[in-house]
Amino acid sequence: MPNTASARHNLAALFACLLWATAFVAGKNALEHQTPLNLAGSRFLLAGLLQLPLCGSLLAPFRLMKKEFRTVLLVSLFHTVYLYSTFFIGLSWARGAEGAIMIGVGPLASALMAHLLTRDDKMKRGTMTGIALGMAGVVLISLAAKPWSAVGAKEFFGLMLLLSGSFVSAIGNVVVAKRKGGLHPIALNSAQMLMGGAVLLLIALPFEGVPALRLPAAYYGSLLWLATISATAFAIWFHLLSKVKVSKLNLWKFLIPLVGAALSWIFLPGESPTVISIVGMAFIVAGIVVGQNESKTKRGNAER
Repeated sequence: MPNTASARHNLAALFACLLWATAFVAGKNALEHQTPLNLAGSRFLLAGLLQLPLCGSLLAPFRLMKKEFRTVLLVSLFHTVYLYSTFFIGLSWARGAEGAIMIGVGPLASALMAHLLTRDDKMKRGTMTGIALGMAGVVLISLAAKPWSAVGAKEFFGLMLLLSGSFVSAIGNVVVAKRKGGLHPIALNSAQMLMGGAVLLLIALPFEGVPALRLPAAYYGSLLWLATISATAFAIWFHLLSKVKVSKLNLWKFLIPLVGAALSWIFLPGESPTVISIVGMAFIVAGIVVGQNESKTKRGNAER
């Protein structure tokens, strides 16, 4: 039974990460028509609304905001307001593949934060090896983007914003994990996205003005897909955080730069892979395999 549960958790994590990987292409397309903060706010307000029918009661997220205001606020600030304001601003300044690669630092950030902020989720040798392999892959793919060339200060700061978002989001993972089983995952996800989306739109007002509404159908298609990704993937992730250790779970996030970069190379003009990129992807896959094999070995030893 434990192996069955583990396989189910792995499949759920894989599905969530594949969904997140599509956000780079959809985000770049949407940013052609909308400003970054207004796009982020619209995305998460819509994502929160999409989840209301799945919360048991349409009022459940609002009751949760009142009952667990501090938790909802912290998760919203870490997972939505900061992470996705930096995501869309950074993505508007950098290329899609490079953005996906920089988000690949997320698993390392999560493992480090879990190691520093929790007592029962310290990094073991297998986890550290898996993270090292994954990070080696991220570095190789980053080198393939030729960062030493004249990419300009704007693109550099965009990548740094994406990097900072990974570390702030990692703290949000720890906040959710510490409330294991205490909160309804979909209600929490809906509540924090409704709050975060509203805050992002308020922040956008003095900088970007009121969001434009008369936009092409292609924009609204991208917006709906981005909202669906958020509603689905975050709900899955919050559920898994109550079942799986943060450091183990976040090894799966190395798939995001892998798939995100590949989709960007396929669908975004002017972006293409190199041999170094392909080798880097192989390191990322190896990191996931090593990290997952360690947890399987431990379970087998415990059963014996």
